[in-house]
Amino acid sequence: MTQVLIVSDDLDFSEELTEGLRNKGFEIHQESSMRPALEKSRSVDAVILDLTLSEIDGFEACQALRATSRVPVIVMGLQDDEFDQILSFKLGADDYIVRPCSMRKLAARIQAMHRRARNSWELWEYWGLQAERDSEVHEFGPVRIDMDRRMVLRGEREVTLTRKEFDVLALLATNPGRVCTREQIMSEVWGHDGSGDTRTLGVHMTGLRKKLGLPTLIETVRGIGFRLAAHRISEGEAA
Repeated sequence: MTQVLIVSDDLDFSEELTEGLRNKGFEIHQESSMRPALEKSRSVDAVILDLTLSEIDGFEACQALRATSRVPVIVMGLQDDEFDQILSFKLGADDYIVRPCSMRKLAARIQAMHRRARNSWELWEYWGLQAERDSEVHEFGPVRIDMDRRMVLRGEREVTLTRKEFDVLALLATNPGRVCTREQIMSEVWGHDGSGDTRTLGVHMTGLRKKLGLPTLIETVRGIGFRLAAHRISEGEAA
């Protein structure tokens, strides 16, 4: 049974989530303060973090969770604010949902995140035992994407990406020159088609371009999606 930790000091909100998710088949744990939440996060499959915590700033809580655990984190905020979403993703959140939300939608997102996280961890464990095997590496101009070790290099410098940023880049890299639709990316990386969510993917693309330092590597195909276009990297960018 998938175990979910709800971190919130809003009793009504926490109880509402607990009842709804238990009805969907999840095992629920609740914590209202960060110290026990950080300890508990190491033994659950996903964390739902209420951004309106009174004990600690919600963004600091998100950062603390990511620093101590690789568990998938869903941040829940009171408003559809682009700044809050961007900051949450930068601090390591895997998803951002505005409350109140459909329990069906929340359950689907938790299941998708847990499934992808489990597959990712199994892959890391496998490659830890099979390190002698050659890695699958994709090269685009000065960027090297090591799929098996989940590592990205620009020249000799490692580029630090979040889990979702790497997953998006890896999907584009395995479809070189081809357009990946927004719906395809959202479905394969987030586990849902992004209906009603117009910002999450854009935030991650902006972050990727900035971290890679190659604005023209990821090309936007207006109204459709994105593709890697290494041939468009200028000499100045590649240097």
